[in-house]
Amino acid sequence: MKKIIGLLSLFIIISVNGFCQAPPKPYGPLPTQGQLNWQEMGMYCIIHYGLDTYTNKEWGYGDEDPKLLNPSQFSALQIVAAAKAGGFKGVVVVAKHHDGFCLWPTKTTEHNISQSPYKNGKGDILQEYREACDKLGMKLGVYCSPWDRNNPNYGTPEYLKIYQEQLRELYTHYGPLFISWHDGANGGDGYYGGKREVRKIDRSTYYDWKNTWGITRKLQPNAVIFGDVGPDVRWVGNEEGHAGETCWATYTPHAPDEGKEPGNGYVKDYEGTEGTRDGKYWMPAECDVSLRPGWFYHKTQDGGVKSPYTLLDLYYKSVGRGAALDLGLSPDQRGIVNEIDVKSLTEFGELLKQTFAVNLAKGATLTASNVRGNNKAKYGPQFLLDNDRYTYWATDDKITTPQLIIDLHSSKTFNVIRLSENIKLGQRIDSLSVDAFINNKWQQIASATSIGGNRLIRLTQNITAAKLRLRITGSQAAIALSDFGIYKEPVHLTPPKIGRNKAGKISITTEAPVSSIHYTLNGQEPTLKSSLYKGSFTATDDAVIKASSFEGKDQQSETAFVSLGYAKADWKVIDASNNNQAENAIDENSHSLYSTLKQESTSFPQQISIDLGSVKEIKAFGYLPRQDKQFEGIVDSYVFYTSNDGKEWQKVASGEFSNIKASLIEQPVVLKQSIKARYFKFEAVHVIAGNGITIAELSVY
Repeated sequence: MKKIIGLLSLFIIISVNGFCQAPPKPYGPLPTQGQLNWQEMGMYCIIHYGLDTYTNKEWGYGDEDPKLLNPSQFSALQIVAAAKAGGFKGVVVVAKHHDGFCLWPTKTTEHNISQSPYKNGKGDILQEYREACDKLGMKLGVYCSPWDRNNPNYGTPEYLKIYQEQLRELYTHYGPLFISWHDGANGGDGYYGGKREVRKIDRSTYYDWKNTWGITRKLQPNAVIFGDVGPDVRWVGNEEGHAGETCWATYTPHAPDEGKEPGNGYVKDYEGTEGTRDGKYWMPAECDVSLRPGWFYHKTQDGGVKSPYTLLDLYYKSVGRGAALDLGLSPDQRGIVNEIDVKSLTEFGELLKQTFAVNLAKGATLTASNVRGNNKAKYGPQFLLDNDRYTYWATDDKITTPQLIIDLHSSKTFNVIRLSENIKLGQRIDSLSVDAFINNKWQQIASATSIGGNRLIRLTQNITAAKLRLRITGSQAAIALSDFGIYKEPVHLTPPKIGRNKAGKISITTEAPVSSIHYTLNGQEPTLKSSLYKGSFTATDDAVIKASSFEGKDQQSETAFVSLGYAKADWKVIDASNNNQAENAIDENSHSLYSTLKQESTSFPQQISIDLGSVKEIKAFGYLPRQDKQFEGIVDSYVFYTSNDGKEWQKVASGEFSNIKASLIEQPVVLKQSIKARYFKFEAVHVIAGNGITIAELSVY
C-alpha cells in the first residue's frame, strides 16, 4: 500500500510539474499592442495626390497655385477600393507633401484645399478618405510632411508650432488612425512665402520629436509612429520595396556623425535594411515602394506600372521577411486610380488568394523532438496548424535547436514555406533548415535566418514529398513557433527582358526557354499574331516596345514594356571633363559609368555636351543615376541646353531631381515645348555628395 501511495504521489508531482510548466520568459524588446496590430496588417498603401499631380513633379517647390487642384471625378471610394482589391488592409493619405499644400481645410495656413475650386472651396479630401475607409472596412493613416517649402516660417521655432497644430487637427478630426507617417526629407531650397532661399535645420533637434510624438500618443494612442528612427516602425533604408534576407524586428538607430542624436533624415539608413540583432528597441521595418516609377502620377509612366508578379516578388521580400509592404498609389488628374494600375492591383490580389488559400500541411501529423514540460496540450506542435498567430509550439528552456517531423500522409507538391514566431515573446530564432524525404533519404530544400512575425521561403522549384523535417539550427532562447505552412504558387511564365545596344540593336531575352516571344512596336499588347522575335533587330527612334513570352497557345507571360529614346549609334561626346569615360554616358549600358569624381577640380557646374549626329525634335530628356547603390556624384540639380551648331547654346530646362537618392530610376524631364536641335548639353549644378559627377546614361526623347 505504501508503494502504491508513493507511486501515486510521484505521478501527481510529475503531472503537476508538467501541466503547470511556466510559459517561456520573453526575450529582448517586445511589441506594443499597436505594433501587434500593425504586424497583423501586413500590407497597406500610401497615396500621393495633390498639386504635383498637375505639375508633373515629384516634389513641388511650394509656389504652386491651389487652383490647379480641380479634379473632374475625385473618388476616395474608388482609390481605397483599388487598394482593397489588391489585398491591402489600409491606406496612408499624404495629407501634406513637401510643397506645403494641405488636402484638408486647415486653420494653420492659407495654402490648403479651401483655396482650390474643388467643391467651390468646401472640399475636404481627408474626410472623404475617412468615410471611404469606414465604408470598405479599411484602416486609415496620415502623412504630414515635416518639411514645408511654402511656409514662410519654416526653419524657425514658429513653424514647429504650426506643424504640431497640423498634426493635432489631423489626429483630432480624422481618426481612428493606424499609423502616423513621418518623412525624412528635411530642409533645403523652397518658396518659403516668396523668400526663395535655402534653409537648413538641425535634424536631430528641430522638430522636438519627443514632444511631437507625444501628440500622437495622446490623440491616437493605438497608432504606430513611422520614421527613420521610429519609434514604432522604421524605414527599411530604400524605396525599392524589400527588406534584407535577414531582417530583425529589433533596431538601434545611429546618427551619421558620432555623438549626435539620430533623427528622421539623419540616420545611417542602410542599417534599417537588416535591423539590429538584440537591438535596443522593437522597431520592425516598413518597405515602401511605388506601384509606378514615381510617387505621383505621370502620364509618361503608364507603361511602367509594376506587374502582379513583380508585386508578388516584393511581397515575399517584405511581408515575407517580417516587414510590411507599403505600396504607393498615384491617382491621376481625374482624381482616381488609373485603369492600368487597378488591373495590376486586382490581379495581384487574386494571385495572393490563389497562393495562400490552402495550407497543404493541414491534417499532417507533427512529431516534435521536445515539447515544453512535455505538456502537449499547452505547448504542442499542433498549434502550428491552427489559425491563431499567438498559440505556439514551445520547448524547454535549454532546448534551442529542436526538430519537427511533418508527416503529410500523402505526397504534396509545393513551392512556398511559411513560418512565424509568437512575437509577444520576442524574436528568438536565429536560423532554420527544412528537409524533404525524397528517394528514401532526407534532402535539405530550404534554409533561412530571421523569422519574427512572418517568414516566407519561396523555393526555386516545385517540391513533391509526403514527409518534411523542420530543424531549428540556432535560437537565442527556447523557441515559441506559432505557424508552419506549405503552399503552391500558380505556374507562370517570366516576362522577357528588352534591351538595346549602342548600335541600336534591340534584343529580347527570357530567363528560361519558352516556345516563342512576340512583340509590338506601337504600344499594343502582344498576342500570338504579333511579330515573332527571331533575333536582334533595329527599331525606329523613340520605339515603344512591348513583348510577352508564350508557351504553346494557352500560356502567356505578363507584358514587358520599354519606351526607348533616340538611338545613339551616331552620338558623339564633343565636350566633357573626363574624355576617357565620357562615352559611358551614352553607351546604352546602365552599369558603365561616366565619372569625374577622382579629378582634382571640385568646382561646379560641370558639363557634358553631345552631338546627336543630325537634327532631332527633342520633347524630353532623361538622366539615369549610377546603379551601384553608391551616392557620390549623383546629380540632384541640373540645367539642360540645346544648340544647332555646338557653339551657341539655349537654356531650355532647369530644376532638381527631387527624391533621387531614394529613387535611383531614370529621371525624365519633359520640356515646356519641343525643340529641334542637333546638340544638347547636360549641366550638373549640384550633387548629393562628392566633388564630381556620375552619369550612368543620358537619353533624349
